[in-house]
Amino acid sequence: MLDRMRLTKYGRIGITLIALCAAAPAVADSNFRVRRTTRDDIPPGKGQCDIRLQVDNEVEVAVHGDFVSIRTISGRDAYDDGSECNAPLPDREVQGFNFQVVDSRGEIRLLSEPDRRNGFSAIVHIRDTPSGVGRYHFRLSWVMTGAGDIRRDMDRPPDIRRDNDRPPDFGRPGGGFAWNNVLHYSNPGRGASNLSGVGSQRLFDATVDIDRGGHVQVSFRTDSGRPLMFTGSVVGRDGDALKADVVADDRMLRLRGSMFISMDQRENIYRISLEATNGRDRLQVNWDRNR
Repeated sequence: MLDRMRLTKYGRIGITLIALCAAAPAVADSNFRVRRTTRDDIPPGKGQCDIRLQVDNEVEVAVHGDFVSIRTISGRDAYDDGSECNAPLPDREVQGFNFQVVDSRGEIRLLSEPDRRNGFSAIVHIRDTPSGVGRYHFRLSWVMTGAGDIRRDMDRPPDIRRDNDRPPDFGRPGGGFAWNNVLHYSNPGRGASNLSGVGSQRLFDATVDIDRGGHVQVSFRTDSGRPLMFTGSVVGRDGDALKADVVADDRMLRLRGSMFISMDQRENIYRISLEATNGRDRLQVNWDRNR
């Protein structure tokens, strides 16, 4: 009887461990964040990622947003060779998606276009049969259709770009709110996000883009490797902070709330805070620029 109880107990533990292993995310052999392109020949309204890799033998490559994860099937780990994007691959249905092989010396093919089933990632298989390491370059392109596709000017120092070097138009006589300028900001910092029932994660680099219509996209680099992203609209100003209504880029939780983007006298962003909820779960975000 005692032995049977022990077997039952260990069996339950084994089932629990199997379930936990199944729930744990797969860890790629290598991953990196794609740098922002310095090219100016990409037509307006077109999103484009040029993924350049050095590959030895066989790998599977997943592009999600502006992150690349590489699973090594055989050979040495592949590595980045100058990949660049003018905007992250959208984390939603992609319009006008196209895959193009630019350079290869072996087999390269698209396994899966971005869709809901694969988390809106483009999956590419590469088999490099010649000896040594080979260079591979493939291009993903799509039609940019909304706020999540704001074109980003790359490799500029962190600042706010203003039309005619005039300060942003924060208000309109007679009430209401107008935003008529383009804003891009990217800078290292430190912070944390905390989701009820799940826990916290550390935040690092923050990137903020706002277009002329007031559409905003905010992303943070996290210690998990997957960016924390929000999209929405600027709705007003509270002291030195822009107020935006945003939704977390996670369709399962549907977290929505008010984000406050604080700027100093030189109009550089120094603090971002958020409280969001879906009526059940609660998310808090606090980030500060490195001083």
